[in-house]
Amino acid sequence: MSASILPSDPQLTRMPLTRMQGRAELGFVHVDGTDRLARLYQRAPLRVLFPDPPQDEPPHAALVTTSGGLAGGDVLELSVHAGPAAGAVLVGSAAEKVYRSTGPDTCIDVSLTVDAGAALEYLPQETILFDGARLRRTTRIAAAAGARLLAGEILVFGRTARGERLTHGLIREAWEIRQDGRLIWADALHLQDDLRAVLDAAAGFAGAVAAASMVVLAADPIALRDQARALHADYPGRFGAGLINGVLVARWLDGDAQRLRAAFGETWKHVRHAALGRPARLPRLWDI
Repeated sequence: MSASILPSDPQLTRMPLTRMQGRAELGFVHVDGTDRLARLYQRAPLRVLFPDPPQDEPPHAALVTTSGGLAGGDVLELSVHAGPAAGAVLVGSAAEKVYRSTGPDTCIDVSLTVDAGAALEYLPQETILFDGARLRRTTRIAAAAGARLLAGEILVFGRTARGERLTHGLIREAWEIRQDGRLIWADALHLQDDLRAVLDAAAGFAGAVAAASMVVLAADPIALRDQARALHADYPGRFGAGLINGVLVARWLDGDAQRLRAAFGETWKHVRHAALGRPARLPRLWDI
């Protein structure tokens, strides 16, 4: 007679957990005056949908995590290549949830390649970190001279709508931008174990429940910086924008996640118009 495995049975703790390894690869080309999808590979739970873009927009690709969230040990890999003069917009279909981990890290690797004359937007929605989540995310950008890029991320520290506060876990958020093979900007945020101490510290996150970053490669970064600063003249949260080796880097901290999202989106609309010549609006999915 076989023995049943009850929740308290030590056999249960030794059973390997099922981990997900999702991957998506996209390539865009500009042919006969039109931007087109040239390559698509996808493996669950990372899927890509292609909503019809407005007539004055390049192709839109919507990223979907079909599992409904990520747990410890899960891996997502995204690779996007915008060929010479090609345009594309990548947008998250919904907020990404990273659940509490029993030990392993959740890993997200993003690789964006933008060739000469290309213009790429990478606009995920918020990443919501449940208490105890362990996230390692790396975004690597390889751009040619003359390429234009608008990319960003938003982190929410806990399920704020339920009053949850992020107290422990791991946050590793790293960025790297290379232009024609030369490293021009790199940055990494690393918080581990007692997260509350840093999130509450006046010299840290000062009690913020959300943080965001935006990076821009464009022809006139000084004008874009000044425009971004002017948009936040009356912003009650914390905002800063500066230039490093021609890269515009903008950052937000706020005690209100919805207010940060609104400020981030408003900035995105104006910057995309000034930097990429696209209409000052957000994709329909993101603007819901």
